[in-house]
Order: sequence, then structure tokens, then C-alpha cells
Amino acid sequence: MGRAAHAVSEQLDHERPIRQAGPASKYVPRMKVAFVRRKGEYGMRWPGAVYDGEAAFETYRKQIKAAADEFGMKIDIRPEPIYSLAEGDQWLAQAEADKMDGLLVVLLDRQEHAWPTAAKTVDCPVPTIIFAPIGAAFTTNTAPLARKSGAFICSTDDFSQVLYGMKMIKAGAKLRETRFIVLRGSERKDDHVPHVGTKLRYVPASTLLELYKQTTTSAEIETIAHEYVDRAQRIAGPSVDDVCNGVKSYVVARTILEREEGDGITMDCLGAVGPTNISLPCIAWSRMLDHGVPAACEADIGACITHALVQYLFDRPGFQQDPVPDTANDCLIGAHCTCPTRLSGFDHDQEPFSLSYHHGMRDAVPVPEWRAGQRVTVADFLPGEKPNQPPEMIISAGEVVGNIAVPPSGGCVVSVSLKLDGVSDLLDYPGFHQIFFYGDFKKELAAYCKLYGIRPQIV
Repeated sequence: MGRAAHAVSEQLDHERPIRQAGPASKYVPRMKVAFVRRKGEYGMRWPGAVYDGEAAFETYRKQIKAAADEFGMKIDIRPEPIYSLAEGDQWLAQAEADKMDGLLVVLLDRQEHAWPTAAKTVDCPVPTIIFAPIGAAFTTNTAPLARKSGAFICSTDDFSQVLYGMKMIKAGAKLRETRFIVLRGSERKDDHVPHVGTKLRYVPASTLLELYKQTTTSAEIETIAHEYVDRAQRIAGPSVDDVCNGVKSYVVARTILEREEGDGITMDCLGAVGPTNISLPCIAWSRMLDHGVPAACEADIGACITHALVQYLFDRPGFQQDPVPDTANDCLIGAHCTCPTRLSGFDHDQEPFSLSYHHGMRDAVPVPEWRAGQRVTVADFLPGEKPNQPPEMIISAGEVVGNIAVPPSGGCVVSVSLKLDGVSDLLDYPGFHQIFFYGDFKKELAAYCKLYGIRPQIV
């Protein structure tokens, strides 16, 4: 899953760091943890006398504590196991009263109150992880809970599933607390995204234009610009001044993020900046994504949510794109003019990149080279159109076939071609502005959807 600590890509010594500055940056997710077993010896009934429940209790408790420290979570572990259904009811009632972000129930038993306690926890409104190591479950135990939302059931000795469950609880809480600054229109207001709770602060788009005009080309801007020029494998079109103007948009966006206490940003970029001579924020958004700040194009709220979720779950940025079907090769091409360069993760090296004009023959755009054969996930969060309508998420996986040269092809200059698993007809591939990101995480995203009541549309 990548490193759980909030690792960010290296920043130059002269550069003032950029980081999330909103509610999510300050929020510490909280989780209650309880072990469940009967008192006394196991005897003949599963998990049997061969199972050392005391050793398992100590081992798992240490692993959970270590994971919580790594993920930056606050956990409350019940000192003694839950020994009866009544004790389980009391623990669950307290967890709901405390408004915890998540629950983790570790079953060290298959008998008596163990699975009834698990079932009650799954039915509570708090997202729940159930861990049943081998010996603590038959399919007869898991079947009644298998299709219920609100829970992630790990029936395995592989503790990495529990770690991912904890990471999902953290991500869900962070996503709820995240505030996106939406630079659009002329009205200033606060709103939120139903179901996930993500906060939206609408700020007039003119704010960026006015601040851009007031910002001089500082030594910081010039040095960052020369960093791009020096690292580029090839430069096709833009001048150093074009790159400086793009970096100026980054510095302006960083200022807005801090002033407005935002964790992420999006903008009606083509509508607000397109008619002006101010640089489109292509480099700005690319650099923010490289540094762990969700940045979405075209004021697309679904893309905002997907960007943030990918970063919180998998510690890497994603590429928001316009989907293009390739009927000759049965591939899906993702095309846009803003793409991060640290595709493997915030603490990894940049992919090789060139510098190009935007497809509108203006400004400067980093064009990273996606690795052929690299496994990739496609995700697209679709907010429900009505308050009571659950959101959906489109999910696919595949691998990179190659990078499309633009020109001679037309369209956005970052164009990457994917061969999706089991998908041959791309003419009606669902969604728009889907996020491409490195790694095969189709199963993990489906689990997140189930945990948080999102309807997965697996393609």
C-alpha cells in the first residue's frame, strides 16, 4: 500500500513547502479495537487447544499499535477481550456514543458470542473491520455478513488485510474532513459533498487572476522553473518564461490554499483563465499532486474526491483524464494536459518527462513517460445526483501499452494508452475524467466501496 506516513516528494532547499492546510491536515482518525473470545481453555471446539490465544492477543495488539503509529491514528484497545455478548453490547454502545471513525474486532474464537458480536458490530453505523484469523471462521459464519455494507471482513492469517482495513478507516475519515477550494464563478460559499462529507469552499475564480497579477517572478519561481527545464528529457515549444509563468500559478495556488485553509484545490481553469494571457495551472496542479496535495482540473468535484481517495489509500498521485477509445487496439487512451510525474509514489523518483505546450499551443506542460507494462488502476467517483442516492465508483485495472505522441496526434499532450483487463469494447466505457494511477488496486477499491456504502461499477 506504500508508506503510511504522509511522505511527500523532495522539495528544493529554496522552496517553501506546500502541504494541506485544511481540516484534514489537522484531523487524527480514531478507532476502537476489541478482541473477542470465551473465557478458559479452547478445548475441542475451534480454534481448538492447539491455538495459543494469549500469544495471538499480544502479537496482534502490538501489530495494531505499530500500524496506528505509522498511519497517524488514535486507537483505544480494550484491555481485556470481550467475554460475553453483554460486554460486546456495552463496548459497541460506547463506541457509537464516542462517534468513532471506525471499529476493529479481532475474533480469537469461533464459538458462543464471537460471531454474534461481530454481526452486531457490522450492523452498527460505524465502519467496521472484522479480523478472523484461520481457526476463527467457517463460511457458515461469514456467509450471513458477506454482502452487507459497512464492513470489511478479513478471514485470513495475512495481517496485511487488517492493515489495509485500518488504512481505509483513516482514508474515510480524512476524506470526510478534507476541504477543497473550488475556484469557480463569482460567489463565495461553503458546501459539502453528500455521503462522503468532503467540504467545498467556493471562492471567486477572479481571486487567482488578481493574485497572479500581483505576484512577481521571484528567485523561488525562477529556480523551480529551471529545475523543470534541467530535468526535462526534451523541450518542444515552451520557453523558460513559459515555465516560469506556470510555476507562478503554483505559487499563487499555494497561497490561496493556505489563506482559505484548504486541503485540496480545483478550478474552472478553461473558463476562468482560458480567455486571458495568464498561464493555465497545468504545472501548478502537476506539482501539487507530486507533493501530496489533491488538485483537480475543471472544477470537477468527482475528480476531487477520487484524487484525494487515491492519495489517502495508496500514497501516490493520480492522472485525471479525458477518455478516448482506440478501436484498432481495443485500448482506452487517457488524455489531458496536467499529469503528476511521481507516479510510483510521493517518496519515489519522477518518471522521465518532457516539456510541451498545452494542446492550445500555449503555456508549459510536463509530459511524463508512463512505463509500458506497468499495472494501472482506473477509478471514477460519481456523486449521487439526489441527497439519498448513494454514490458510485467506476473501477477497472489493466496495463500501460504506451504513450501517444501529440503531435502528430491531436488532443491533450499527455496521452497514455491502457489495455484493460477483460474489456474489449471501449466505445461506451462509462464515466469521464476517470483517474489513472500506478498499481492494481481494483480489489482494494471494491472493498472501500463496500465499507462506505458506495456502489462499485467494476468494468
